[in-house]
Amino acid sequence: MFTRFTQLLYVTLLSCLLLTGCNQQPTTNTVKDTRPATLPQLQPGEAVATFAGGCFWCLEEELQLLKGVREVVSGYAGGDLENPTYEQVGTDQTGHAESVQVYYDPKVISYDVLLDGFFAGHDPTTPNREGPDVGTQYRSIAFYRTPDEKVRIEAAIQRENASEHHQDRIVTQVVPFKAFYPAEVYHQGYYRLHPDELYIRKVSQPKVEEFRERMAKWLKPEAVQ
Repeated sequence: MFTRFTQLLYVTLLSCLLLTGCNQQPTTNTVKDTRPATLPQLQPGEAVATFAGGCFWCLEEELQLLKGVREVVSGYAGGDLENPTYEQVGTDQTGHAESVQVYYDPKVISYDVLLDGFFAGHDPTTPNREGPDVGTQYRSIAFYRTPDEKVRIEAAIQRENASEHHQDRIVTQVVPFKAFYPAEVYHQGYYRLHPDELYIRKVSQPKVEEFRERMAKWLKPEAVQ
């Protein structure tokens, strides 16, 4: 009897998470600002990197915690449709993945450390899914802008495969960067703005805490708990 109850409880919880996943509309009653966010201006000496690793709400929060990272913007990359909307990307037909663009100071944090943070921030072993979120828009991608970045991404994948962080092999795509389209304003900073949402509490928060542990020595002072 207890076993059957446990199974039913698990199925119910899983169903709730699926219904409140990253592809669902926010449950807040506030009016959503659906205008595309504005990309920040690149500052002197600053570099930019673009990654996709499941729901962008979580990955944005994680990488924003790192020293040397000035800003992280949620958006879309990897597809062909120009200026896609959240709803269009959610159809799994645009080729885009939910992505983040990171503006950082390479004198403070290297691209290699940023890659370590990217791999620590999601499960790069599940093709076309991340936890309860399923579809090509949730695939893992590291976009490179130069041949050197491609080499560094491939080296980071080798490090991850050689580590004990994952039971399965890395399936992250290594793709040349073409374009990044910022997501709607209401997606930016979503993790911090909606701490009580079921998806954030049950899916995102545990991932962020695990990220904090693995990247502890690279956290900003104000991000250390």
